[in-house]
Amino acid sequence: MSNTDTSAKLIVAVANLQEDVALALVRQRLDAGDDPLLIIEDCQEGMRQVGVRYERREYYLAGLIMGGEIFRQVMELLQPVVERQISGHGSGRILLGTVQGDIHDLGKNIVNMLLRCHSFVVHDLGVDVAPTVFAEQAAQVQPHLVGLSGLLTSSYDTMRETVALLRAQEYRGPIIIGGGQLSEEVCQYVGADRWTTDAVTGVELCQRLVEDR
Repeated sequence: MSNTDTSAKLIVAVANLQEDVALALVRQRLDAGDDPLLIIEDCQEGMRQVGVRYERREYYLAGLIMGGEIFRQVMELLQPVVERQISGHGSGRILLGTVQGDIHDLGKNIVNMLLRCHSFVVHDLGVDVAPTVFAEQAAQVQPHLVGLSGLLTSSYDTMRETVALLRAQEYRGPIIIGGGQLSEEVCQYVGADRWTTDAVTGVELCQRLVEDR
């Protein structure tokens, strides 16, 4: 079976909440020496589709929970491999969190893990984080950049409010927003500097922005 075939099958398995199939495919790809970051990207695409189905009411809360559990088990398999393969150099400080009104943390947690593998110091505020908390912590931590995560479209207004408050409190570093359904239009609406829809690209973006400072 080609890499393209296994990639497509893994995306479908995660999107269809087929736990045993998804985990078996991940193990198969690891045994074959596949890049764990590519596996993460495929699983994220599957989870993005889970989120879309939830917003279309094709899945209910139980579906989201099931998808999260599948992803958690996938990351348990992948994390040791990622940590062995990635070694970074001293990088910078990053303030990270899922904005108020959203409790999704899978993408954020993957970004957190990958950033730490690249020797970033990550201050993870968790989920459902109010704009005032982001602003207070930015003043205290003095991060090189701030990352706002949100999966639901309803989080865009909170992202916008958070960015405005950070700027009002004179935080001048880059602000990145992350989430599976983002676009350039959303980024402009929110007022962020950059946007990303997957963890691997997000980490690469963080590296470039910190190096440019």
